[in-house]
Amino acid sequence: MKRKKGVKDKENFKRGKISKKKVFFKTGECPLANAKFQEEINSYSKDLIAIQDEISKVVIGHAEVVQSILRGFLANGHVLIEGVPGIAKTLLIRTLANASGCQFSRIQFTVDLLPTDITGVTTYDQAANAFTTIKGPIFSNFIIADEVNRAPPKSQSALLEAMQEKQVTIGKHTHKLPSPFFVMANNNPLESSGTYPLPEAQIDRFLFKVLMDYTSLEDESKIIDKNITTSKFEEYNIKPAISPSKILKMQRATKKIFASDKIKKYIVRIVDSTRNSKKYDLKLGKYIEWGASPRASIGLTIAAKADALLKGSCYVTPQNVKNVIFDVLRHRLILNYQGQAENIKSDIIIEEILKKVPLP
Repeated sequence: MKRKKGVKDKENFKRGKISKKKVFFKTGECPLANAKFQEEINSYSKDLIAIQDEISKVVIGHAEVVQSILRGFLANGHVLIEGVPGIAKTLLIRTLANASGCQFSRIQFTVDLLPTDITGVTTYDQAANAFTTIKGPIFSNFIIADEVNRAPPKSQSALLEAMQEKQVTIGKHTHKLPSPFFVMANNNPLESSGTYPLPEAQIDRFLFKVLMDYTSLEDESKIIDKNITTSKFEEYNIKPAISPSKILKMQRATKKIFASDKIKKYIVRIVDSTRNSKKYDLKLGKYIEWGASPRASIGLTIAAKADALLKGSCYVTPQNVKNVIFDVLRHRLILNYQGQAENIKSDIIIEEILKKVPLP
């Protein structure tokens, strides 16, 4: 019986006789069979490199953090950055907004911040003899929620509807937010006085929690000569590498990235291990009070797709999942009192999960 061409090509690919791009897949099995889609991915990958080049004009170092944020807006998610003051968290998102050709707003969260200071208000206009809506700073493409944990829960909750449903209700009317819409919040892990813990419902709205650490000595030497304290931001001449419409196309392409059934099962097993640690023989599982929800499975999948696009690939590999797993899960593992008392970090639990859950 004569074998189909696709089967033969797959066997030749395994033997290294033909390249990946020449492999024929069954219809619907993988978009890699569509050369046009691969060309589109290659084009987007070049655009993302151009964005990183523009960001590097101002932000020195933090290449991994930059990539995490790029994955965030490719996946149409939001990012929470945790780091000490003075390491360019706000500068990074401001530069990204400029390099993306988008509008951005900065909201400084304080103890007296009101929800209406974020969303806007309905007020009576005497001249028009009618009620009008004054939209708040949330109506922008890129939002910087600076020190988000300094505002009380009532004000923090003003972001919930915007982040999840991309809309804001002011008075009796609901208003759509501009597209793309991306929130990058940051909090200071050092100070506890005058701060409020982020509610679990809110922190789960963030696709990623990224840890931003100090730069290397070499990078810090460069920062001394190249910073916005001694130079104006405008002097760096940040040019838009893409446009808001291009970002929307990238986000649609990200959803089309192929993830096989084996990859999906791998992701589901990873998330399941956070809930059933004994099943996977996790020694550190005793510190987990609550495991990740199905939103984590969704987040891991779309984030892995975003990482694949960032790398110029149109399909997801286990390595793509590994590249995003810490950012997706570290804020979704709720530790019990014992874990908190012993200062156990979520990252070491995730490291054990990667060792115990078998690769597809």
